[in-house]
Amino acid sequence: MAASPDQMLQQITEAEADDSTRTKSLALVASKGGLDEVYPILIMASTAGALGWDTQVFCTFYGLDIVNKKRRSKMKVSALGNAASPPPINGVEMRVPAILGVLPGMNRAATWMMKKWMKDSRIPDIEEMWDICIESGVQFHACSTTMGVMKVDQDDIVDEASCLGAAAFLDFASRADLALFV
Repeated sequence: MAASPDQMLQQITEAEADDSTRTKSLALVASKGGLDEVYPILIMASTAGALGWDTQVFCTFYGLDIVNKKRRSKMKVSALGNAASPPPINGVEMRVPAILGVLPGMNRAATWMMKKWMKDSRIPDIEEMWDICIESGVQFHACSTTMGVMKVDQDDIVDEASCLGAAAFLDFASRADLALFV
C-alpha cells in the first residue's frame, strides 16, 4: 500500500533530521602542485574543516608538493600555457600572449603577482592555509605509490601527513558526501 502524502512528508522530515546530526565528509584528490592550483585545494579543505566536516586530502603526483617539506615553500605559478594568467590588476584585464611565458623571469613574475593578489585579498599564504587546515582537523595523505614514482622518501613528508595507498583512500572517498579531483 502506498504511503499517504502526510506519511511521505513525515519520512522526509525524519530523514532531514537524521542528516542534520550526521557529520558530512569531503574527499579531495590533489594532483597539482602549482601555487595557483594548490590554493583551491587548501581553501576547500579549510572551509570543510571549519564547518566540522570529516575532510581528507589525498596528495598524488605533483599534489605531493603540498605535503613535501622540501617543495612546499617553492611552489610557483607557471606563466607558460596558463590561459587565465595573469589575473586582473585592479579590475583591469591584461592578456599577455602565451608565448611570452617562455621568457626568463615570467614564472617568477606570475608567482609574485599571485602572491600579491592573494595578500591584497586577505587570503592567508600557503603555510597559514596549511595551519588552518591542520587546526580544523583536515587529514592529509601522501600517495604511497606516487611517492615511489616521484622518488619522495617518508622523511620528505611533513609530520602532520600520513602515507596512504589508493585503496585505503578510495574506501573513505566511496563513503564521502562529496569527492573532488583537483
